[in-house]
Amino acid sequence: MFTKIKNIDTAFQQIRQFTLAVVLCSALVCCFTTYKSFELVEGIQSKVYILSDGKALEAVAAERKDNVAVEARDHVKVFHELFFTLDPDEKVIQNNLTKALYLADGSAKQAYDNLAESGYYAGVIAGNISQRIQVDSVRVDLSAYPYHFRCYATQSIVRTTSTVTRSLLTEGWLRNVSRSDHNPHGFLIQRWSILENKDLKITNH
Repeated sequence: MFTKIKNIDTAFQQIRQFTLAVVLCSALVCCFTTYKSFELVEGIQSKVYILSDGKALEAVAAERKDNVAVEARDHVKVFHELFFTLDPDEKVIQNNLTKALYLADGSAKQAYDNLAESGYYAGVIAGNISQRIQVDSVRVDLSAYPYHFRCYATQSIVRTTSTVTRSLLTEGWLRNVSRSDHNPHGFLIQRWSILENKDLKITNH
């Protein structure tokens, strides 16, 4: 009788130990699986795929502080390309300038108004002139906020009989604003001014 009870007690202890071991192993597997799942999701979320010309390109998401200099330079470059790229078409000019003015404050609007009042844009259309700009470099000082920048560029003004190449030097300050479809970099150019804009050479056609 006592032997049977002892055997039952021993069997019960073994079953209990086995059950505890199974439960512990299951808990460890669940924890490991959960950890790896979070790790995988975090890795996936840090990658962005951009569709360009039918090809999927991988980009890596990062904090803004990691890319301030890159985004600031690109913001300045895009603004200048939009502001100074002109064709003898009123709609093209208006479209480019509208996009450019979303990236800057009233100082850029004032420059635009001065050019419009002087008949510059009307002259571009009447003379079938095309204007292009090549941004050579953008220097941004991140040591103080708002960030001061200088933009060095080369303009090409193509007329019917000649092409004028001009140097362009501008400066301004960048402050942070909310990102939007019109302003994807989240910067606003302020106190923008043209320091130099002089002829380098004239090529006759």
